[in-house]
Amino acid sequence: MSAKEKFLSVGIDLGTSQSAIATSTGARHVVDSYVGWPVDMVARKVVKKPVLIGSEALENRSLLDLHRPLEQGLIKEGSEKDIAAVKEILGHLIGLAGEGDKERKIRAVVGVPAETMRVNKQQLRQIMRGMVDSLIIVSEPFAVAYGIDALLHSMIIDVGAGTTDFCVMKGRYPTEEDQRTLTKAGDSVDDLLAKLIGERHPEAQFSIHMVRGWKEQHGFVGPATEKVQVKAPVHGKMQSIDITEQLKAACESLVAPFSETMIDLLAAVEPEYQETVRQNVILSGRGSKIRGLASELEKALAELGGGHVRMVEDPVFAGAGGGLSIALDADEEDWEKVAA
Repeated sequence: MSAKEKFLSVGIDLGTSQSAIATSTGARHVVDSYVGWPVDMVARKVVKKPVLIGSEALENRSLLDLHRPLEQGLIKEGSEKDIAAVKEILGHLIGLAGEGDKERKIRAVVGVPAETMRVNKQQLRQIMRGMVDSLIIVSEPFAVAYGIDALLHSMIIDVGAGTTDFCVMKGRYPTEEDQRTLTKAGDSVDDLLAKLIGERHPEAQFSIHMVRGWKEQHGFVGPATEKVQVKAPVHGKMQSIDITEQLKAACESLVAPFSETMIDLLAAVEPEYQETVRQNVILSGRGSKIRGLASELEKALAELGGGHVRMVEDPVFAGAGGGLSIALDADEEDWEKVAA
């Protein structure tokens, strides 16, 4: 067995709304980034578990002290429960990855929003102590770029729930100057959409989880090809409501800040490479699936002489898969040792 074969290598995309893992054994798992603890003894008897994670936590949220521990790319400050929730999510993913493979040590590459890299990196190391034997923490857009071999003259735009991360790849590890983080992302769209629907349909009852589902199923920018009708209770009776204009406005709230940031980063690229980067802009993350987003960003590039924006083949696992690629390629000196 070679030195690398002695380790189970994993790539983890730690996200505000969803987290994913990909392993050297071919396993891939995704989990909603929610953790909940039963609120009282009755809830404990109903759920029959001390803690619930992911979709199971969401489905039983009325019985739980529910935590979504990442906010705008950062672990929430001042809350022991949120730190515990991050630990539960990571432990759950690593447990899924290591099923049936208990002998090998674990090497993990964790992709996080660029803001987390600056603020929460040490905290994340502490959380992962005892879970893995070796660790590398990278920014999510860099992990995406590595996984799809877009390491030179490209721009990654990773549209998450809490943040959107931009990264220009120049054939080396990106610096802070090569990256930007915006809080205009999936959550901001959800909040605006909920506000607009509430104003247009004040009699309708809905939760932010319903709004998020509507956006993920129907979200679009640009011309509407058909009306978007959704079901919501009105005075206790399920009715169909039209949210087409509200959905369009909420999703299009991303276009201007994305275009401005993209153009700002392009202006900092060496002049002879700007054309190449404009032709190689890549969207990733769940938010990249908003229909028409790539086309709208190409319109912004047209003002600079044209460009091409495309979406990665697998937005859900692009970050985790990229982390795994880094783990498999990393030399011994690249790894931080994590003591138990």
